[in-house]
Amino acid sequence: MRQSKAGPGLSPSGSPRRRYRTIWISDVHLGTRGCNARLLIDFLDHVDSDTLYLVGDIIDGWRMKKRFYWPEPHNAILRRVMKRAKRGTRVVYVPGNHDEMFRQFTGMSFGGVEIRRRAIHVAADGRRLLVLHGDEFDAVMLAHRWLAFLGDTAYTLLLKLNVIVNGVRRKLGLPYWSLSKHAKHKVKNAVEFISRFEETVAREAARLGVDGVVCGHIHTAETRRFGDVLYYNDGDWVEGCTALVEHRDGRMEILHWAEEVAAREHASAAARAAA
Repeated sequence: MRQSKAGPGLSPSGSPRRRYRTIWISDVHLGTRGCNARLLIDFLDHVDSDTLYLVGDIIDGWRMKKRFYWPEPHNAILRRVMKRAKRGTRVVYVPGNHDEMFRQFTGMSFGGVEIRRRAIHVAADGRRLLVLHGDEFDAVMLAHRWLAFLGDTAYTLLLKLNVIVNGVRRKLGLPYWSLSKHAKHKVKNAVEFISRFEETVAREAARLGVDGVVCGHIHTAETRRFGDVLYYNDGDWVEGCTALVEHRDGRMEILHWAEEVAAREHASAAARAAA
């Protein structure tokens, strides 16, 4: 991922930084080898927003209790987030189950970062969106916490394989591809679980009388409508490397950053070949 020096208002690749009204990211899992810090840093260096929501599982406390892992790129991500808060971006942190240790600070603010259990976001078009991580609607998490930890162990192994596969792909000049995401979408039970989760979260939004909901947790970026309720999931930065953004007019969009980086690098290679 080659980058040039950025000037005022420019990204490191030399293109103008995009400006959105709102950005939602979740499930970064800092402190694990599965975290795709390279792509997230690239994303943060190419976009800006008035408001940034961190929708849980930003830091993986579960994994860090077992084994400490914290490379410099993970520090770089935190520095970028804190710098945004310092420069006036409203940053709202809604902790998830992997970073639940921060839930005890709900209602407080640190370095300009607001910590909330849930939040209500009012979009540019007036729609009210409930923002939460979503683990409270995970039946496995609620009824069988030990099973959730067991699943987390198996999932971590798959993510380690994902890192190896993409290390080889980078050496071959191939774009990022998620082995874990591919495997999850091939398993019938996983697909059924995702569908049930989405319906359950949408029902909670309907119960609260809001127009929609934004969540994370299941690492599956999606936009769906359930009756009068809009469901948005911003995905993750382990498998899909996605973010949800709100444009100035209230239009919502899921950005697939691995695809954007691949397209940018392809265009750059084509330009060099033509020069």
